[in-house]
Amino acid sequence: MYPLLGFVLGSSCVLYIGSPYGFGLGSNWLLYIGVPLIIGIWAQIRVSSAFSHWSKVRASGNITGAECAREILQAAQIHDVDVVETNDFLGDHYDPTKKQLHLSSNVYSTPSVAALGIAAHESGHAIQHARAYAPLKARMAIVPVTMIASQMLPFIIIGGLFFRITGLITLGIWCYLILLVFQLITLPVEFDASRRAKIILREMGIIQPGEEAAGVNKVLNAAALTYIAAFIAALGNLLWLMSIRDRR
Repeated sequence: MYPLLGFVLGSSCVLYIGSPYGFGLGSNWLLYIGVPLIIGIWAQIRVSSAFSHWSKVRASGNITGAECAREILQAAQIHDVDVVETNDFLGDHYDPTKKQLHLSSNVYSTPSVAALGIAAHESGHAIQHARAYAPLKARMAIVPVTMIASQMLPFIIIGGLFFRITGLITLGIWCYLILLVFQLITLPVEFDASRRAKIILREMGIIQPGEEAAGVNKVLNAAALTYIAAFIAALGNLLWLMSIRDRR
């Protein structure tokens, strides 16, 4: 559900280790890298904790995540999206290029509150795609250049900081700017998918008011924090690189 957060947090560590200024732990590092890193770790803990708890709470409807997703897609008159199982833990995602809704094993085959929330969230992305939701279209358009930037970035950062090549640092700034734009576009896409999920689950009677609805809210709200954390981390990394370039 949050593919770039781990990368952004990892590159934050690279920025620290690779920087000739990094070991000083100056105020710029603490503000631009340290604080976002702490926020990111906190967000990861929150989502893992929420999923762990609510994956043990069985929903009264007694349907699995896969069944939930298929019911939602059918109700939305979407018949060309396949719901498939993936072995990646929390690797749930909707692939608009293949029109496949991937659910991790503990979501696909589990009738838990957490599984229903995640399945509905990913179904929300499929509905966005079918309805030509503008932010999703924008994110799809920027994915190729984002992937290139993310693959280049570690080498650019290490080369630029270790060998003090200003041109590489500038290129790294542009790469982080691309990631920042991607993360910014991702926010409304993910928030809207969660909003749709909560409404659909309630209106279709898949979850019941009270504990089940509260559980779905906690799981999806915790997941939303990871996207906010990824945006903050990308912004912090960008500002940190800019501060290094300006000191040269």
